Amino acid sequence: MLQFHPPGIGQRVVETSLRAMVYYTPVGQPWTIAASNAPALLFLHSFGGGASGYEWSKVYPTFLDSHRVLVPDLIGWGQSAHPVRNYQVADYLMTLTEFIQKTCPYPVTIVASSLTGAIAVRLAIQQPALVKALVLISPSGFADFGQDAGRRLPLQVINAPLLDQLIYTVGATTDVSVRNFLERFLFAQPDRVSPEMVEAYLESARQPNAQYAALAFLRGDLYFDLARYLPQLHVPTVMLWGKQAQFIGAETGKRLATLNPSAVKAFMQIPDAGVLAQLEQPAIVIGLLRKFLPGLEG
Repeated sequence: MLQFHPPGIGQRVVETSLRAMVYYTPVGQPWTIAASNAPALLFLHSFGGGASGYEWSKVYPTFLDSHRVLVPDLIGWGQSAHPVRNYQVADYLMTLTEFIQKTCPYPVTIVASSLTGAIAVRLAIQQPALVKALVLISPSGFADFGQDAGRRLPLQVINAPLLDQLIYTVGATTDVSVRNFLERFLFAQPDRVSPEMVEAYLESARQPNAQYAALAFLRGDLYFDLARYLPQLHVPTVMLWGKQAQFIGAETGKRLATLNPSAVKAFMQIPDAGVLAQLEQPAIVIGLLRKFLPGLEG
């Protein structure tokens, strides 16, 4: 996956309870390596067949001179370990806690999207000493306010032996299927999906045992009601929302933000963007991060 990141970015590895987590960070020219005491900025990719740290590759280079930037492939995704297991939210809370403890001596600001954004909220509640602030793009537990918003296939189909593997192979590991999913469901404007994006998603989706984490997401094993957790959040947070985001619309986002106005400092919609605003409208996301980070990091 390193070939899909900018020159001067290297791979590093952290061992977790579920084996190795790969992350991307600057290692040399053309980047000036930030000082060890620079604020840490952790970019977490969303879930879905082929997801990886590549998702933030058009955004994170802007902050390499001012922050310690870390962009992991989460366990089960990208080039991190793909243990064969029934993935649960607890797996990601545990491995993210271990990752931060091993890489960051100071609390981190987390930038995350979709389901991973919702998991970041739960992490900040469980481990407030590790998290300084959150910037979340269309965060959702996919079962917010008791509504199942993510599942697109009946459970009896997804859980059928061998059929689930076939669904993954056909739906996530071919050029046509990946492009179709990005264009139809994740982007507001299909013509913004580039060949590089399709290649990066395919590279991740074709890793050995990549289907286990993806199918856990597809089945809904990782879903939860974010509305139950947001009132417990004390970490300063900004929510950004793709105005044309599918699955979880901006109106639901506004409703989530109002649950905790003391923690959620701002809610803004990103025009002409879907769920993956960081890939579709990276310049706008960069501008909003520059706008809000100084205040959040304080």
